[in-house]
Amino acid sequence: MSVEQPLWRALTGYRLLTAAYAVGLYAVAYREHAHPLAGAAYMAVLAVWTLATTGKVSSPRRCTRPFLVADLGVALTGILLTPFVESHQRILDGGPTLPSIWTAGSVLAFAVKGGWRWAAAASCLVGAANLVERGTAARDTLHNVLLVAIASIAIGYVVEVARASERTLARALQIEAATRERERLARDIHDNVLQVLAMVQRRGAEIGGEADALGRMAGEQEAALRALVTDGAAALPSPRDGAPVDADTGEDPDAPRDLRALLTAYGSARVTVSAPGTPVLVPARAARELAGAVGAALENVRRHAGEDAHAWILVEDEPDAVLVSVRDDGPGIPEGRLAAAEAEGRLGVAQSIRGRLRDLGGTADVVSVPGQGTEVELRLAKRGRRLGSWP
Repeated sequence: MSVEQPLWRALTGYRLLTAAYAVGLYAVAYREHAHPLAGAAYMAVLAVWTLATTGKVSSPRRCTRPFLVADLGVALTGILLTPFVESHQRILDGGPTLPSIWTAGSVLAFAVKGGWRWAAAASCLVGAANLVERGTAARDTLHNVLLVAIASIAIGYVVEVARASERTLARALQIEAATRERERLARDIHDNVLQVLAMVQRRGAEIGGEADALGRMAGEQEAALRALVTDGAAALPSPRDGAPVDADTGEDPDAPRDLRALLTAYGSARVTVSAPGTPVLVPARAARELAGAVGAALENVRRHAGEDAHAWILVEDEPDAVLVSVRDDGPGIPEGRLAAAEAEGRLGVAQSIRGRLRDLGGTADVVSVPGQGTEVELRLAKRGRRLGSWP
């Protein structure tokens, strides 16, 4: 909903209430007017016009320029018609014009639709009509004219600021959505394409001959793709509005899923999975991302600790969070190696593990002691900023 929509609702209410006030005020003093029938005819037109055009001031799309001009014309006509309905003495005594405070609604419509410049122009026309109606620049007339002008210009300025803020917020949300999509693609690329290219490069160098040339080409493409993933600016569209359905799987991302079913698939002779005896229910999207982070951690174990390394996956279902730890008995990670790898564009830990948990509102901690293996601890709160709560 637009930030200015509440102003249109308030303007609709203001016009209805002030029209009723103007008609009631005229009816109470009906016998005091010099030509009451002419005034009554105008008040009837004012009431019908207000009711008939209620929908016009319900949104900026319906409130067109021709309508604004016609609406202000109704107000100005009532002001200039006042001397023909009221006696001169009643006007000099400070009697209200026929439309009374309803006129301010026309000026405010200009302010909400076009900003402070439109409001200033409409206020000048209303002020001139009041001076013509009064015949002199009396203090109370100037006071009323200035009050309407200042209020409408201020509201018009606020509307312009609100619109600019809304555009800035929409742009920021688009950038955030594009950044998250880029990070997700970067994780997928790292988990699949980059690893395949790295394997082709390594195997090509081992085989030699024509395979060596193919391996060098794969290495060049891997380096270029890492640079693109790390530094490239993706201009991706923001997610579409609609039902919360995952674009890749077609399932509800908030539907609970047993995390154990995804993690036990990693079990093997060298990977031990320990999980509670009861289901560990996590939203489907969170379960997939957690499993992806675990898979990335196991891939790091295979690549850096060797094929003979053993890994243990431990799942803990706590009252306020789900904890998943991946521990290995490899040589550990040298100090500063993770930061250097991220700077080189190797996104295994930065994106495939930490990035996944960050997107879910969780955390990923890596603890490694040289010669004593590495442990990756993934923590996902059950009442996270993005996930909400689940059973």
